[in-house]
Amino acid sequence: MTEPVSTSRCDSPLLQAFVDNRLILVKIAARITGCRSRAEDVVQDAFFRLQSAPPITSSIKAQLSYLFQIVRNLAIDHYRKQALEQKYSGPEEEGLNVVIQGASPETSHINFSTLEHIADALTELPSRTRYAFEMYRLHGVPQKDIAKELGVSPTLVNFMIRDALVHCRKVSSSRRDVVIAGRR
Repeated sequence: MTEPVSTSRCDSPLLQAFVDNRLILVKIAARITGCRSRAEDVVQDAFFRLQSAPPITSSIKAQLSYLFQIVRNLAIDHYRKQALEQKYSGPEEEGLNVVIQGASPETSHINFSTLEHIADALTELPSRTRYAFEMYRLHGVPQKDIAKELGVSPTLVNFMIRDALVHCRKVSSSRRDVVIAGRR
């Protein structure tokens, strides 16, 4: 199957050389990528790069060498990316058989119970401390913005967040001790 030949002329001699030698460029890329459709993608990427390239007014031989080098480099990059993806990917069926650590009903119950205890521990804190902790840890608001909103120094906000975290850890560790003692 032959491709239609473009009768329009490009405004750049380099782009015109690209259009005129497109089939050769696809063959070069296909040798490297091992697939014609991927080679087509590489050549298309090269075309987009050439549109923003500075104009080259050198000989046609230099322009062709430049085009071949661009396509070759892009094809090698594409091949390396494809090889890396294949190295770290597998069939979809393999993903269905992955065991998720901590997915047992008992572990889920313990985690949910711990979260409830931490939520209860947060209610024990002063409202300003709880607000600073929740805004920083849950909503990602910067400490300086929290300080501005509360009308305190950023250092005080830092201490409030630290105090809330220490309190939550204390409640969590005491709860863990109760759970471990209950298993014996």
